[in-house]
Amino acid sequence: MFPELNVPVSTLRGVGAKREDLLCEVGISTVADLLLFLPYRYIDRSRQSPIAVLPVDAEVTAVAPVRSGNVVPGRRPRFVLVLEDESGILECVWFSGHRYLRRAFASGDLLAVGGKLTRFGGKRQMVHPDVEVISDNEEGTRVHTGRVIPVYSTTARMKAERLSSRALRRVIYQALEEVRLPEPLPEPMRARLGALPLGDAVRKLHFPDERQDIEAARRRLAFDELLYFQLRLRLLQAVRFEKPGPSMSLAGPLNSRMLAALPFEPTGAQRRALSEIGEDLADGRPMRRLLQGDVGSGKTLVATAAMLSAVDAGAQAALMAPTEILAQQHAETVRALAAPLGLVVACLTGRQSQRERREILQGLAWGRVHLAVGTHALLQEDVVFARLGLAVVDEQHRFGVLQRAALLEKEGGAHLLVMTATPIPRSLALTLYGDLEVTVLDELPPGRQPVKTGWRAAPDREKAYRFLHEQVSAGGQAYIVFPVIEDSGARDIRAAATAFEELRDGILSGLRLGLLHGRLPPAEKEAVMTAFRRGSLDVLVSTTVIEVGVDVPRATVMMVENAERFGLAQLHQLRGRVGRGAAGSYCILIANPEGDLSPDARARLEAMAATGDGFEIAEMDLKIRGPGQIFGTRQAGYPEFRFADLTRDVDLVRSAREEAAELLDRDPNLERHDVLRRRVESVNLEGPSALAG
Repeated sequence: MFPELNVPVSTLRGVGAKREDLLCEVGISTVADLLLFLPYRYIDRSRQSPIAVLPVDAEVTAVAPVRSGNVVPGRRPRFVLVLEDESGILECVWFSGHRYLRRAFASGDLLAVGGKLTRFGGKRQMVHPDVEVISDNEEGTRVHTGRVIPVYSTTARMKAERLSSRALRRVIYQALEEVRLPEPLPEPMRARLGALPLGDAVRKLHFPDERQDIEAARRRLAFDELLYFQLRLRLLQAVRFEKPGPSMSLAGPLNSRMLAALPFEPTGAQRRALSEIGEDLADGRPMRRLLQGDVGSGKTLVATAAMLSAVDAGAQAALMAPTEILAQQHAETVRALAAPLGLVVACLTGRQSQRERREILQGLAWGRVHLAVGTHALLQEDVVFARLGLAVVDEQHRFGVLQRAALLEKEGGAHLLVMTATPIPRSLALTLYGDLEVTVLDELPPGRQPVKTGWRAAPDREKAYRFLHEQVSAGGQAYIVFPVIEDSGARDIRAAATAFEELRDGILSGLRLGLLHGRLPPAEKEAVMTAFRRGSLDVLVSTTVIEVGVDVPRATVMMVENAERFGLAQLHQLRGRVGRGAAGSYCILIANPEGDLSPDARARLEAMAATGDGFEIAEMDLKIRGPGQIFGTRQAGYPEFRFADLTRDVDLVRSAREEAAELLDRDPNLERHDVLRRRVESVNLEGPSALAG
């Protein structure tokens, strides 16, 4: 975040080779690391009064001269330093360090002592207080007393080598005295936001004058993080303004024929989405749009219409999906809509034979393939399009930001449509997709029934399985999802492979079961999915490989084992695999913890039972678990902000987005803002900590 301070911490006064080695234990190797090593708590010692009126059982500061200091013998010897002012006496007690303490203070020394004040034997006392000697010219430079002080995490070795939190506090204080942080924000922007100067904000995070300074400082640094991220993202996508986009129309003959052949009417939300996309495709600049829609809302139809408009304009279109299963399913859907129009649809997953792959690549390069669907195999260097007019990226959170850009680099002016069936909280969408316009499909096709959802504890498992058996026997199909493939040794985790055999030979005997997981060979995986889609299997026992995109209308029951181990968004995605037909559907969540359910796990399960609204669930998930984990596992391309909190900083997200857009309008390459440009260039959009810089 401060690239100009990425110099060894040993360049600071008071940090020699030994301290440098100790600081490395807590991840501090540069001056920037040191300034960003935040306190884990603060102690308010700003209350400073005469000894007799200081409150007992509170953190306080006393300033008084030394009256005496002596070692008191006994079973546990202690050093007692007596301070006395006009109002009374205070004893400071240490149970170690006697030799040093006897030499450290002399009668008459004026000391400031800070710590928790207690009463022992009728006397006011502090045990192991922080002490600072005050001379005539040092009253304003106290670090450990008379103020709100920071407390830092340290290792056992650091403490043993006398680099305690107190010593680290002094090192950071000295660093703040030596270092000058250049201000990256243009002054009009900072004034408009009412933000602290950057140097003041960093200082107040470590040494606030009062408690409210901490939040003001955090908000300044949170805004900077969000602004850097927005600017980095927009600069990455600056190709939008460098090359005109191909002009396309959704009213072309291919789209007209496709829509006329549909056995249903598009929903109002689909029509609104098509209208917004149509305006983008026709305005002369490459489209950059996010299409959000809950499971089953009809995103693929909208995407296919956009892809057909590319073909109508004499170009090609590509759809990239995160998994082979989803790519193959998309290919089937797109082929069913486009093949009757005489179009060639190819599916490229990296699993084809050399001959089949060569034919697809030639078809793309020569323009014989109109629509390409595939996994990240579409990004490989030997994949060349005759003229790529539109790129569609499905389930963007499974890809990194740079992967999204890599597909566009195959044709600089191509339009981009990003889709996700994983509802994204508004604040997170504005952050991650700051360069995209957002369209929401908030309407399900007519006839769709809400999925009835409930959660059960492990003792009710047998009853739940009997219910599943009844539903399947009545003509439905069912999924049973497990968090792992094989037994891991953890007593509370049920594994898919083991459970498959138990269920087949036990409570679900007589039903046709299939097993699906990520380690199966591609051909076997496809065979299992095909059998389930065709109804040759009644129950699919699976891992989360079926989380996204699998569409089997006859499936009416989704059972999730060890549901407490899944994130809310992931559970909602799994629930979306059922309820895709006209029959009533059910989602049964089985909690099987080794001990009691954690409060977070219980909150997730109760939220699932309470609502089927994906966007409401996404907001709950963000509040429960934070942005870094809302998809169940941390995904590349999702920033882990050090200061920004997307659950409460929505106003900062909006401000950063607006300020980034306005700034780049005036200075497209940040040529007039050197410090800010260096900060932005240090942002790693793909790293585990996107703002580490």
